[in-house]
Amino acid sequence: MSDRGSLGLRCGGPDDAPAVLRLLDDATAWLAARGRTGQWGTEAASTDPRRIAQAEAWTSGGGLWLATLADRPVGALVVGTATEYVPPATEPELYVNLLVTDRAHAGSGIGGRLLAHAAELARERGLGLLRVDCYAGDDGALVRWYERQGFTATDPFTVERPGRDPWPGQVLARRLP
Repeated sequence: MSDRGSLGLRCGGPDDAPAVLRLLDDATAWLAARGRTGQWGTEAASTDPRRIAQAEAWTSGGGLWLATLADRPVGALVVGTATEYVPPATEPELYVNLLVTDRAHAGSGIGGRLLAHAAELARERGLGLLRVDCYAGDDGALVRWYERQGFTATDPFTVERPGRDPWPGQVLARRLP
């Protein structure tokens, strides 16, 4: 994407579940091709009943925003409340539940634009805190990416997964002016 001005942003809904699953599938394949299977594994989200239900909940929950190029979703953001596996905030917040972008447009600022929109939404709601959690395994590249977006690492956590390796996570916070 060479022209940032052509990036659109729209509120999503239940009809966007296939687009969210496509973005997740593409990102999972991209990660797996690089040997980075700890974050989302190797299986397509679109064939996993748990991930399908998750996408349906995200798309019907009122917190979905899609970045688009020529009306094609190239990024998804879901905001709402923190998940149960992260330490709770000590003040009102807006929580980023999902951020995924089309790897064909990597490096073009889509993720940063979606996070800027999340910050705008938080400010509109009178909130001064935006939090997100992410995969903290491998070389920590994803944590560093969020730090470059203005977030500060706060609470590490681990999600125990029966029959699979534990999932190392990191909560990050961004104070909003």
